[in-house]
Amino acid sequence: MESSTESQPSREQRFVEEVLSLIHRDKGLAARLRRADNPDTEYQSWEVLARFGIDLEQESQRLPYAVLAAAMSRSKATANGSLSLGQALARSFDDGAESSPGKARLRRLLACQDLPELVRVLRSMLTLIESRVAAPLDFIGLLRQLRQFPHVPQRVKAQWAQEFYRSTAATSEEEAS
Repeated sequence: MESSTESQPSREQRFVEEVLSLIHRDKGLAARLRRADNPDTEYQSWEVLARFGIDLEQESQRLPYAVLAAAMSRSKATANGSLSLGQALARSFDDGAESSPGKARLRRLLACQDLPELVRVLRSMLTLIESRVAAPLDFIGLLRQLRQFPHVPQRVKAQWAQEFYRSTAATSEEEAS
């Protein structure tokens, strides 16, 4: 019985796969989802969020899904990627993790105290990443991190910092080979 449970996709995986499929089939829905990370127009995404059993009254449940739905609808991705948030942020700058603007953006991300603040910071950061990095984000992994943030913020922040600084080391090793 355990093996069948393990093979079932997670809630995050089902959400990401379904939203990516929906936005490529329905351009009107994609347009509404692009505005899901704006507090004034977020309600336009509630139809999709409610289908996944997300409690719309609970910010801690609603905001992670809304910000990811907006990011996915803005991206050109047709499937979930493998690039973590920290890696993507580092790749957004020519100097990677050595970039002063990149470090400043990372520090701003790490300074977030609560989920609403984090979503406000992520909104512009995800737009920057989308405009500068061709590889698609790991939306499933990022959604997991956003859902964990209210419970273990330091752990999630540490993951982002490690991803950011390790991306330069990994790139240097690749270039040396």
